[in-house]
Amino acid sequence: MTEKRPARTWNSQSQYFRSHIRQQRLRSLNKLVRLLPHSSVALFLALLLASCESSPPPYQYQFVYGRSAILRNGQAIAPADAPEVVKRAIAAGNQIVGRPYIYGGGHRSFVSKGYDCSGTASYVLHGAGLLASPVPSDCFRSFGAPGPGKWITIYARRGHVFMVVAGLRIDTGYNGQGEGPRWSTMARPAKGCVLRHPHGL
Repeated sequence: MTEKRPARTWNSQSQYFRSHIRQQRLRSLNKLVRLLPHSSVALFLALLLASCESSPPPYQYQFVYGRSAILRNGQAIAPADAPEVVKRAIAAGNQIVGRPYIYGGGHRSFVSKGYDCSGTASYVLHGAGLLASPVPSDCFRSFGAPGPGKWITIYARRGHVFMVVAGLRIDTGYNGQGEGPRWSTMARPAKGCVLRHPHGL
């Protein structure tokens, strides 16, 4: 007696068709790659990989006891057990909070009447002993080491940079308080940003 195969359920049919479609797409991609010259294949794969890359998640303040700075009357208060370099970075940020936004401010010298985004980031890093001279925003895309840091993270894209120190964002905008250096716990999108951090931090 011939054993009857159980009928496919809707879920198994759906999985079967999805698998079949994936196989068809892979076969079509294989044919396309074979038709392209070797140099074009490399370019095609590079573009394909680039399209799969995603932007980092937006900045969001999350308080972690012993790890996060707190904001009080516009000033950042460092965690008691934070490394000294982090405390120095926060102290430096506090010195320029409230200054006006000036395009190019803080570029020629760390001492300025006002600061733009890269001038602000440069001042904070210099105060921490991590930067010898001011740099423009694009240079922060290759500063230090890649990825988020344990204590300090730099968000850099073409034309803008902001920093997160012990969980608090220091930025010249997107804070609801007007332009210029400010600490903030407000969320901020990070689309297009490259995340970097000082070595060891």
